[in-house]
Amino acid sequence: MKNLFLVILIACVILSVGCHSIKRIHRDSEGYTKIFDGKTLNGWEGDPVYWRVENGAMTGEIIPSTIIKRNTFIIWRGGQPKDFELKAEYRVTAGGNSGINYRSEELKDARYSLKGYQSDIDGANKYTGQNYEERGRTFLALRGQQVVLENDKKPIVTKSLGADDSLLTHIKKEDWNEVHLIIKGNHLLHYVNNVLMSEVTDNDTLNRKFEGWIGVQVHVGPPMKIEYRNFRIKQYN
Repeated sequence: MKNLFLVILIACVILSVGCHSIKRIHRDSEGYTKIFDGKTLNGWEGDPVYWRVENGAMTGEIIPSTIIKRNTFIIWRGGQPKDFELKAEYRVTAGGNSGINYRSEELKDARYSLKGYQSDIDGANKYTGQNYEERGRTFLALRGQQVVLENDKKPIVTKSLGADDSLLTHIKKEDWNEVHLIIKGNHLLHYVNNVLMSEVTDNDTLNRKFEGWIGVQVHVGPPMKIEYRNFRIKQYN
């Protein structure tokens, strides 16, 4: 019995080490883990009318026959992260409107709908990089703003991160851009192409969230196409 117990114990240790090794293999040199494999939508859930994989990209598209009446998301089902960094590349058509939601809650009465923080993206680059709260407090920080949020008050701009015209030059139209989100505690940083576009410190204890779903959006409006690739996350919790 002692020998059998020893064999089982050794096997368990080997399996445990093996599992940890597998996890390490999937992390890149910066500690990020891919959450989109570039081939399938495994791990994500959304309306297949609007979402597919095309040329290695997670693709959301609205055509004249599929115009929507409310925003719809494809949601990552791998967990509801608290503190994390997220990187992804995107390309959007000129008239497109999208965004990456995080720390969001899923609405019970509207399938594939999220409420929460959003790193905004649009083809005209009017909103790209700002922090917008979907179905909530709306505009939290415009591009170029460092903002503090307090209970029952409008956003308080505490610093300029740069002139909007200057920041806009770092965002490419109808080409690939990289979003980098650094989300820790109540501090929310949105970067595009390594340039800080908006910064929020959320002291609003009535409305802020510290965990929730991640999802990406196709927005109400004219026909559009949004593509995402190289989705990866580094979690701190």
